[in-house]
Amino acid sequence: MLETRELTIRFGGHVAVDAVSCAFHPGTLTAIVGPNGAGKTTYFNLISGQLKASAGSVHLGGTDITGEPVSARTHRGLGRAFQLTQLFPNLTVAENVRLAVQSRRREGLDLWSVWSDRRETRERAQELVDRVQLHDRSAALASSLPHGDQRKLEVAMLMALEPSVYMFDEPTAGMSTSDVPVILDLVRTLKRDRTKTILLVEHKMDVVRELADRIIVLHNGRLVADGEPAEVIASPIVQQAYLGLAPEVSLPAAIGSPPIPAFPLEGEGGDRAHREQ
Repeated sequence: MLETRELTIRFGGHVAVDAVSCAFHPGTLTAIVGPNGAGKTTYFNLISGQLKASAGSVHLGGTDITGEPVSARTHRGLGRAFQLTQLFPNLTVAENVRLAVQSRRREGLDLWSVWSDRRETRERAQELVDRVQLHDRSAALASSLPHGDQRKLEVAMLMALEPSVYMFDEPTAGMSTSDVPVILDLVRTLKRDRTKTILLVEHKMDVVRELADRIIVLHNGRLVADGEPAEVIASPIVQQAYLGLAPEVSLPAAIGSPPIPAFPLEGEGGDRAHREQ
């Protein structure tokens, strides 16, 4: 189980995440939603170790990991995919995934074990490249890939680490319509493994409705709603604090029927891949 207890971070006089206590259990996909500036990505950064908490703690499997660096948390099974891709730009697609597989495995001490492990590493890497439908780009440099393919490559690298907790920060942001189903199918596959815990920051409410077992809502850095998707989406606090709607306005009527735009509704344009939450 992953848990945050009174997790807080301050930047000067601004409290970006304010005493958030929440537990995330295996077999559950939790969607984290909220308006721009709500603290969603900052909360992710505190959990994964990119930011140091001002107060509170993070626990994984009953162990306090608050003081541990990113690498230690990763080895404990905390896996994170970012809004902005984190790749080795001068390595090929296959080499990026192979490095991720190697970081998860240890080489043997004799020649047969070394050869066998390397063969298995190559095979596992190729399997993951195929799963994200990049088999035809296997020899291409990561830097040469379009944004959508880079997102797919990052997901393949995350899967190579075989974490117990998957953290996806807007995994479909900036992707073309044709690329989105690949990522969503991978998330659906991961969700079927009841030993995995999945956290998802997402603005597309059609995605949230389909995938989430639970929704938590952050607003001004505070946890303001937590529960089953239908219950949370219909709650007055979400309609007012999150969407800015009058209490009597029906949320489904306000956002329309599928295809549903990014949630909350934003201005024209709307590629949010480079925006901090």
